[in-house]
Amino acid sequence: MAYDPDNVFARILRGEIPCRKVYEDDHVLAFHDINPQAPVHVLVIPKGAYVSMDDFTANASDQEIGALFRAVGRIARELGVAEPGYRILANAGADAHQEVPHLHIHIFGGRPLGRMLPDSAG
Repeated sequence: MAYDPDNVFARILRGEIPCRKVYEDDHVLAFHDINPQAPVHVLVIPKGAYVSMDDFTANASDQEIGALFRAVGRIARELGVAEPGYRILANAGADAHQEVPHLHIHIFGGRPLGRMLPDSAG
C-alpha cells in the first residue's frame, strides 16, 4: 500500500478536516475516532507520512518512534484506562483491513473488551 498524501489523516494533519484533539506534540497527533467502538476510542498517528508499523519502524527516526509510543501510554493514563486496562491496535495492509494508508494506533478502553480474536480464528 503506497502512502496517499490526500488520505483523511494527512488532511487532518494539514488542518483541512477538524478533529477532536486529545494530544499533540512535535511528532504525534491523537484524536477521538468519529465512529467509536468503545467508550474510549482514540487514534494516535505520527505526523510523518508512514503507511504502516513496518514502514514507520524502518524509516522513522528514533525520536519519532519514541514519541509515538510514549504518547500512547500518556494518553491511556490521561483518559483513565491504563489501570483497568485497554487495547491498542494497528492494522497493516489488506488482510488486516487497513482502511487509511497512514499508520494509526487505536486505543480502546472504558469497558471490558472481550477476547482479542474469536477461538475459530486461523
